[in-house]
Amino acid sequence: MSVIVPNLLSNITSEFPDLEIEVWDYSTESSMATSIDRCTFYVPTYMSGLKAIEISKKMPKLEVVQLLTAGIDGVRSLINDDITLCNAKGVHDAPTAELAVALALNARRGLNTFYRNQLSSRWTPNAYASLADSKVLIVGYGSIGRAVEQRLLPFEVEITKVSRTKHQDTHSIDDLPVLLPDADIVILLVPLTSETRGFFNHKMFNAMKDGAILVNVARGPVVDTDDLVHALKSRNIFAALDVVDPEPLPSNHPLWQLDNCIITPHVGGNTTSFSRRAHELVVENLTRYLKGQRLSNVVSGEY
Repeated sequence: MSVIVPNLLSNITSEFPDLEIEVWDYSTESSMATSIDRCTFYVPTYMSGLKAIEISKKMPKLEVVQLLTAGIDGVRSLINDDITLCNAKGVHDAPTAELAVALALNARRGLNTFYRNQLSSRWTPNAYASLADSKVLIVGYGSIGRAVEQRLLPFEVEITKVSRTKHQDTHSIDDLPVLLPDADIVILLVPLTSETRGFFNHKMFNAMKDGAILVNVARGPVVDTDDLVHALKSRNIFAALDVVDPEPLPSNHPLWQLDNCIITPHVGGNTTSFSRRAHELVVENLTRYLKGQRLSNVVSGEY
């Protein structure tokens, strides 16, 4: 039995002194982990891409893959069905929610415009919309959605929650065409699945009200990029994006040049709060694994 963890989690070795733990960050297949033939519990390097997942096929004794991401886009098909897959649900809730609120506040108050004016020493005291009294749609109301809601409520906003299926206090995603015309801010948090890929398309953009803001902290491909560019060029709407399609965004892509678009390079979960939360999750699940208990955050299906 052996465990492979990335350098981010190197301090775990002291907590399990009797367990063989190899600290290995995936970079290329040319520098392979030495315990790959014995590994039973594998934690791929954070944001290392699908190739770090494919390495699992070279681990004949592997039983568990513990991701450090909440999303599992394309991962399940890369590991054997008899291997337990766990995601990092909860680890990224706080930092992703922070960025979602920051992007919404930036767009609502025109901070990007003021910054551009600062670079040219221009004093432009224009009036912008307030986050207070805004109507916000949280599309994909899971654990991150709840974290976003907790941070938005002190701003005195009106929140409408949307999930895959309708519940007592949430709308169904099928209700979006009816809900969008009344929303000032739309925050996307849905997982990337076969159902959500490209679902936010020209029909959704056409339903958005004049001056509305789309915040995407989910996955880039849930939005149709061509339809997004067309909507930003032809409509008075705004986009604040931590994720895009493709990633990284090519330097000549039209999204870079649009004044009504803010882009951050997929950094929603990558903050100083990440390492502690990741450490706690992996220690918990590794402890459960060693005791033969049911693991947390086990993934079945596409998410």
